[in-house]
Amino acid sequence: MKEASKGYSGPWIALAFLMLAVLILGIDDTVLNLVLPAISREFMASISELQWMINAYLLAFVALLLTMGALGDRFGRKRMFQIGLVAFGLASLAAAFSTSMTMLIACRAFTGIAGAMVLPQTLSIIRASFTDPKSRGQAIGIWAGMFALGYGIGPVVGGILLEHFEWRSVFFLNIPVVIITLTGGYFFVKESRDRSAPKLDPIGVILSITGLSALVYGIIKVGEKGWTDESVIVSLCIGVITLVIFALWEIRSDHPMLPMRFFKNMSFTGANVAMTLVSFGAISLLFFLSQFFQSVQGYSPLDAAWRMLPTAVFSLIASIVAIQIARVLGLKLPVCVGLLISGFGLLYLSFADMNASYLWVFGGLSLAAIGIGLVYAPGTDSVMGSLPERKAGIGSAMDSTVQQLGGVLGIAVLGAILNATYLHKIANLEVIASLPKEAYEAIRNSIQSAHIVAEQFPEDISQQITSGTSEAFTSGMNEAMFIAAIVMFVAAVITLFILPNRIRPPQEE
Repeated sequence: MKEASKGYSGPWIALAFLMLAVLILGIDDTVLNLVLPAISREFMASISELQWMINAYLLAFVALLLTMGALGDRFGRKRMFQIGLVAFGLASLAAAFSTSMTMLIACRAFTGIAGAMVLPQTLSIIRASFTDPKSRGQAIGIWAGMFALGYGIGPVVGGILLEHFEWRSVFFLNIPVVIITLTGGYFFVKESRDRSAPKLDPIGVILSITGLSALVYGIIKVGEKGWTDESVIVSLCIGVITLVIFALWEIRSDHPMLPMRFFKNMSFTGANVAMTLVSFGAISLLFFLSQFFQSVQGYSPLDAAWRMLPTAVFSLIASIVAIQIARVLGLKLPVCVGLLISGFGLLYLSFADMNASYLWVFGGLSLAAIGIGLVYAPGTDSVMGSLPERKAGIGSAMDSTVQQLGGVLGIAVLGAILNATYLHKIANLEVIASLPKEAYEAIRNSIQSAHIVAEQFPEDISQQITSGTSEAFTSGMNEAMFIAAIVMFVAAVITLFILPNRIRPPQEE
């Protein structure tokens, strides 16, 4: 089938510029973890302010994905892509020149809005440009792998920049990439939209943004206040109830933003379930091991980032290979096997001790990364292939939303498990129980605070505090990894039964 038109040199050239955008979004998502200490020193920022610098982006990004995907379908994906890139560049530039934490937090929220405009369009443009299922699958495999690569190299890029420049350089990095992507996209990306788009669904937009905002906010606050806090319960209830109302409204609406009939196609629903659950373990894996390498084993942030990099590389390779497997043998094999491999990788890591060699940890990391890549690419292809091309934007947005929600939920749930085990372990350490109240509370707060407290005491007590809290953290991480592994195994069984082996095409075109 022909995949070119007048003035358009081919979808593969366009894909190269789309991948630049995907790569910089992935990098931007993780690079800030390395610069938090530098930002904290310059602005004398509190832990809460640093957390909100990260969370402001996440909250805006996840809450607006569905809306921006729908708007791209209606007003033009290339147009929305370009507007988002400009906004992303301006927000990055403003962040680089921030003079206060308030300004930086606001800039990160604006960056999240811009990112939500860009990301769904990349995948929907691929869906519209690659009309041949084989080529589309290959392009989506590259898309999935490139996003994972961005996540993996973000901390490395941040570490390298910090060795030579100040923290503002991580924001300046986005500017040339935005310029190159804008220029290439202008010439090589063709416009596409839903030519028969119904009128706007403002009530659906409001309900989706409100529900997703409340849900994500509640999940984020779980990490700070726990599951039983009143504000957490209220926020989660508002989020769930609003999203249920959103679904009921979309069923009754004659111009829905997200047609609920799409969920009748198990190529759409089954793949979204698989990607939600694999994200549950994948994001938490990066979150926990980054702390393990730095706070338990004492590596610098850059050294820790280098040790995490193979995760991205293996995931990229597996994503590309998975599409070839799915084309020959069907979707069930790579997705189900990927979930099982991820589960075994996490299970393997659940036996790590605080002195585990990098070679030992590398084995579990590699398995988990390969499994993640095997799931994401064919899963995304299943979602996009199950929808009519004119609804590619909302399909892409749904794909990205469930991945983000799975990751946020994974960090909240598994983080709570880790924290509970950590607190239980240190409560039984005699040396810690005998410390002054202020020191004891600081140690309960986090392993990072515990090591700072340890430096204030004589060497023998300091070593006991450091080793005791490191062992407690590792035990908590092991418990969390074990639960994540169980989730992966359950997900493999669920996917085996609900995901069709071949993509079921949409009933409407």
